[in-house]
Order: sequence, then structure tokens, then C-alpha cells
Amino acid sequence: MKRSGLSIFALAIALGVGSSAVAQDASQPKRHFKIQKPAQLDPAEALTIYDNVADRMAKGYAASGDPTAKVYRNWRLYNTAPYPSATHGNRYVNNYVNAVGKAYGTLKTGDRLPAGTIIAKDSLTVTAKRDVFAGALFIMERLPTGQSPQTGDWRYKMIMPDGSLFGDTRGDGADKVAFCHDCHEAASEDDYLFFMPDAFKRVFLD
Repeated sequence: MKRSGLSIFALAIALGVGSSAVAQDASQPKRHFKIQKPAQLDPAEALTIYDNVADRMAKGYAASGDPTAKVYRNWRLYNTAPYPSATHGNRYVNNYVNAVGKAYGTLKTGDRLPAGTIIAKDSLTVTAKRDVFAGALFIMERLPTGQSPQTGDWRYKMIMPDGSLFGDTRGDGADKVAFCHDCHEAASEDDYLFFMPDAFKRVFLD
């Protein structure tokens, strides 16, 4: 069975499914599927693995033609090393943000990022056996006030490792990524964002 150029198994891996969970409907997720036995990496090891695959990951995402996917690695990286994200299925993730959203690094409860902010979070799965799989690229874009009140004026997109668009809340496959905001609503007081662990925060002075 194929979907958007990916086998259902590859799609499941990219979405964060453990091999025992492939039978679930990976094309219609209600949440991020979780890796059951992810590798426990120290920051240096996670960074080395990412450095070895980041260019190939970015090239795959860029095949989508999405403007963010083409340039996100030129933006500020707000974490010092990839870190495991329970809210993204136990994948290792990074947080890139464009210049409009430079307040991202100092955001506090009650703050709101400006329209035009784009957050790009690339991801990878590392299994306990140290098998490495590129994950999806998750994009959040802050829309002008009132454009999408049902999502807190955030637009969510998910691009697969081969450049396939999995879903866009303002375009194709909106139903497939509706779960993104369903999850982020739990962080509504923090502008619908889950803050990264303090141990991984990169500090910028401007």
C-alpha cells in the first residue's frame, strides 16, 4: 500500500510509530504516534547523529517546494542539541524560528508571538538499536489576528521526509493535521507552544 510516495511502514516510522503499531491508521492520526523504545542519547551523541543526516533531511523536505522547507536551516536554531520530545512521539527534534519570531527564545506565559512568525521543527527517530529515520518537518505559522480563531491564529503543516505534504490546516489534508492544534490547546496560556527543556535552550542577546 502506498501513500504520497511512502510505504505505510515508512509513513509510520516518519510519524513516530513503533513497529508494533503499524496496524494503526497512520494516514489519519489522532495524535503523534509514539516510538515505544527510543534511544536514550546524550546531547553530544544526538548532535552528531543529526549533523550526519541534517543535509539529507533538509533536501527531502525542500522537495515539497514549500518556502519554509527550503530555507528553515538558515534561521536561528533555539536549542543546543536535538532533544527528545514526548509531545512529538518521542522523536528527537530541533526548533528553528524566522527573524519575525525572535522573541521565541524569551517567551513567557501570557506573551504572544507576532503575525509572520514561523517555527520549523525537524525531527528524527532513533531507535534503541541506533537505527536512524528522518521524521516529519512540523511547521507552525502565526497568522494575522482573527484569521483562524479556532486554532489561536496558528497554521499547522506537516511535510514528510520525501517532500510529500501530509497536511496543512489552511490547505490540502487539513483534517489530517487537525490533531496538531488539538494537542497544542493544552498550552494555550503559552501561546499554544510547548517550551523546550531549559537544559537545551540556546540564549541570544538580541
